[in-house]
Amino acid sequence: MSDKTKVLIVDDHWVVVEGIKSALDNHGEFEVVGTASDGIEAIKAVKSLGPDIVVMDISMRNMNGIEATYEIKKLNSKIRIIIFSMYSDKEYILSLFRAGISGYVLKEETTSDLILALKSVKGGGTYFSRPVQETIQQRMKDLELGGGRAGLEMDDGLIRLSIREKELFPLLADGLSSREISKRLNISPKTVESHKYNIMDKLNAKSVSDLTKIALRKNLIKL
Repeated sequence: MSDKTKVLIVDDHWVVVEGIKSALDNHGEFEVVGTASDGIEAIKAVKSLGPDIVVMDISMRNMNGIEATYEIKKLNSKIRIIIFSMYSDKEYILSLFRAGISGYVLKEETTSDLILALKSVKGGGTYFSRPVQETIQQRMKDLELGGGRAGLEMDDGLIRLSIREKELFPLLADGLSSREISKRLNISPKTVESHKYNIMDKLNAKSVSDLTKIALRKNLIKL
């Protein structure tokens, strides 16, 4: 029975995947049990391979790393996730931090930083690149100073929507019926309804009126 820490690599760039695998070859305490090229594949791999740590990119086709992180945490909150991405956007960082990630390493840094993150997370700790740390610390200061509303617009969950859901969201918010949307997008009304409830769940919206308010705030529709 192996006592190695099982790692799943999720990235749609073959060069990145091979680079991580090569780096881990020199660290016997880790075992790469699988790879995935998008969030949907990642969720399937988590179910079948049972990794201890997932190294996750953000920008991927079909399902991005943010949505996949939330879904994986729902499946098993004990799985530790390290984001390995070129993006340092505040909204990405805070959304993933709320999801419960254990680390966030920027791709502009060396592979040795990712190894440090893996070792830290393996031991029950966390690891965040300096720009990521600064963003999180500023958010904490905002909350302490009563500036909790500073991140309110980030809390609507838009970033977690799938590509199709992002396509539907402004149409729903603009008041189109399921039948009208189904004709426009060439999908069934039942599929529209399914997406609608998924969108409302992710955005914590109780009604279409709530969706409209969010869309207006994000300038996705106009009155």
